[in-house]
Amino acid sequence: MFALVSSGDADGVAAALEGLPEQRRREIGVELTAWFKQRDRDTWWSAGTGTALAVAVVGCLPTAAQAAAILGRPSVNPHGRRAAELIRRVAQERGVDWLVDLAHRIAARFRQDTWVGRWHFVATLLHAEGGAPPTDDRCVQLWLTAVESPDRFHQGQPAPVVDRLRDDPFLATMLPRLFEVDGIGVQMMFVAAHENWNDPGRPALPAALAQLAAEDVVDRALLFDGAIGRLLRGDRPAALRAFTTLLDQLAPTTTEVTARVTDYLRLLVDAPAPVATMAQKALRKLPELELESILDTSRQMLTRPDKTLVRTQLTWLDQLARRHRDRAAEIAEVIAVATEHPAVELRERATDLAARRGVEPAPVGPALTWPRGDDLPPPAPPGPVPEPIVDLDELTEEVAALLGTPYQGAPLERILDGLVRLTAADGPRVRAALDPVIERRHWSWANEHRWDPLCLCETVVEVFRSAGVSRTDRRRERWEKLLTAVHRPGATPELAVTDPKVPPVHRLLRARLAEIGAHLDEPGQSGLLALPTSTNGLLDPMALLERLTALGDREPGQWDLTQALLRLPTEADETLAAKAAALGTAAGQRFAAWLRDGGLPQPVIRSRTVTRDPRRGNRHWEWAYLPAERILVDLTPPAGTVDRYGLLTAPATPLGGDHSGWVHLWPSLLPRHRGVVTAYALPLVAGAADMDERDGAAVLPLLAEIEGPGGAALDLAVAYGLSARHGPDRVATVDALLTLAAAGELDAAGTGAQLGTLASRQLVKLTRVVEPVRDAAQAGAPLTVWRLLAAALPALLAAPTPPRGLPDLLTLAAETATVTGVRIEVPGLSDVAGRVGSSRLVTEARRLHKALAEA
Repeated sequence: MFALVSSGDADGVAAALEGLPEQRRREIGVELTAWFKQRDRDTWWSAGTGTALAVAVVGCLPTAAQAAAILGRPSVNPHGRRAAELIRRVAQERGVDWLVDLAHRIAARFRQDTWVGRWHFVATLLHAEGGAPPTDDRCVQLWLTAVESPDRFHQGQPAPVVDRLRDDPFLATMLPRLFEVDGIGVQMMFVAAHENWNDPGRPALPAALAQLAAEDVVDRALLFDGAIGRLLRGDRPAALRAFTTLLDQLAPTTTEVTARVTDYLRLLVDAPAPVATMAQKALRKLPELELESILDTSRQMLTRPDKTLVRTQLTWLDQLARRHRDRAAEIAEVIAVATEHPAVELRERATDLAARRGVEPAPVGPALTWPRGDDLPPPAPPGPVPEPIVDLDELTEEVAALLGTPYQGAPLERILDGLVRLTAADGPRVRAALDPVIERRHWSWANEHRWDPLCLCETVVEVFRSAGVSRTDRRRERWEKLLTAVHRPGATPELAVTDPKVPPVHRLLRARLAEIGAHLDEPGQSGLLALPTSTNGLLDPMALLERLTALGDREPGQWDLTQALLRLPTEADETLAAKAAALGTAAGQRFAAWLRDGGLPQPVIRSRTVTRDPRRGNRHWEWAYLPAERILVDLTPPAGTVDRYGLLTAPATPLGGDHSGWVHLWPSLLPRHRGVVTAYALPLVAGAADMDERDGAAVLPLLAEIEGPGGAALDLAVAYGLSARHGPDRVATVDALLTLAAAGELDAAGTGAQLGTLASRQLVKLTRVVEPVRDAAQAGAPLTVWRLLAAALPALLAAPTPPRGLPDLLTLAAETATVTGVRIEVPGLSDVAGRVGSSRLVTEARRLHKALAEA
């Protein structure tokens, strides 16, 4: 039986079970459960073996709960529809009546990474047995995935989406839930290109639903009210797009919009810009809309930051003023609300329109008033790290939290330190406590991801698993091989270049993890020398001296000591050096020499343009997906300096992968060398701007918290971060910019010059920059912003084609120049301001030119 399951012979399993008495089936069921538990840790039950296992489970286990305990495991993935048909046949022959219960129990175990084939399996069972489908959020998502990717897809081209929906037995139940599950709108925008050759980019689902509504297969009012209700409740803008698309496909009539006019007015005020624009267009088409409602709504929406939306609303109000001459003055007072809008051009437009109707608003001035210079609080000093972990329960809790959010420097260091301390006292007990956390709760995170050179998931978990392992265990051989691979023969301690795509600091981290894993069970260990004393990774030299003193004659790990030294101040301290030398140990001598030499020197940082080489992309896929050009930096040691640790030599190379969050650990590894770490992370930050990747700039606030000159690497990183595609990355960049400016460590002119170069060469999109730099100015850094913009504008004004967004940047430059009262010459500005014409670019250049003349 078990051999048949292992070979994936589902039909053979069904034949073997046929005619067996119930008692024998239950005996096999007990053996099957034990056999499965023994194999499940290392086995992936795919379509063949998963289907055979499902047949055996239903044919032998006595209850739905016991069957679901196996078939509900994430590692069990039967072949959807075929598996359901086979187990129904086995269940009928056995007289099983709990398949509906089984299906619901399996569905209750679905997770975000559950394969859609498992939904096909559950759905087929429920439909065949007459059961209702589960309607929790994950099941609705999987149902929608099944609509997009039907189980019969492998048999040929699938039926059109509209036909799949029409024939779907669960459509009536699932359809209302599409308007209730948060975020599902993104999934609803899938494209079935083969269905519409004329418009292969058109989302298939909204069009299919609209067609079914036209055929009276689904209720049109349900779709209409569901979409409006979802838009009113809100969601991420990308998720709401599906519902505005659905409304567009439904083409609501004037009667339908009029019946819901209150909802449309609410959307005009509160919804994201694309939704509000849709509402605005629908409302403007109504022939008889109550004027009072428009005015009340306009008083609120004219303060929105969306310039196109406000400009259209002003035009609409002006048309209403011409149409309702008896109420023109009242309408003009509403228009005057926009005279305080942050956008200068809208303030001027509102002032002009209000004046035409006899209303003279207060003189238009800067939307915001700030003092001359920046007004930023001094940055808070880094806090102390918590006390070391000395309790096993605390270690277990911290490991569980780490595996949930792995990319945290201080928690990882503290956990490794506690692991070393507690394992030295009782390794088997530590292993017994950690195994359930690793195996049951975070098994998928611990997988090895060989395609990603930055991934440390398996390495970190293997360190935890090394607790309580004897020196002769094969795991020890693995650690020794890793240590050999990262160490150059004849050099102590120097990192070998094993993969140029992996920065040296990451190789240092991998070497430390290997060293900890290799020596974890050695008696007498009292923690790690390199455990920081501050949350940003810094280590107090006195704390290191005390730790070395406590070691006595015992020598620490070379990589642990190396990391500890890299966390020390770079200033020479002869008194402390003498105390370290007096220890009389090799580690003490290294410590003393480090203090006397001033530590690791700062490298030479030079910017360099990296171009994509298609021939290189054939061998390294990272190069194939690079933008055509990208500005990165090279690191080289100072003249006459030997790069003993291999940390100061780093060519500009791509950086990426599914597990690039490990980069967030780097600042705490070199907390005195901001420029070095920034150079390592720069490709990731650049990818947030020129490849629209997510979270690339999330490392910038961490870089702002450490010390050392940033140089061209930091200037480029902030410039790229301000141009990032996604809002959270731009917010992270603003946080870093404000922290650096408050500490006096931001080269605003250098950052601006890099931004001007990037945007003028079309390497980033300037339209993304205006919002974050305006936010920085409003947060108390107007002078920093003005200096940054003044340095960026010469390259932008001289570009052959002015980048989109340049007029908005000129507007902000004029505002910040005015409120700071600081005059900075901008080469090329007078030439643009003196051009003939009234284009927006020329108008805003004249505004800035006038502001500088009056400063």
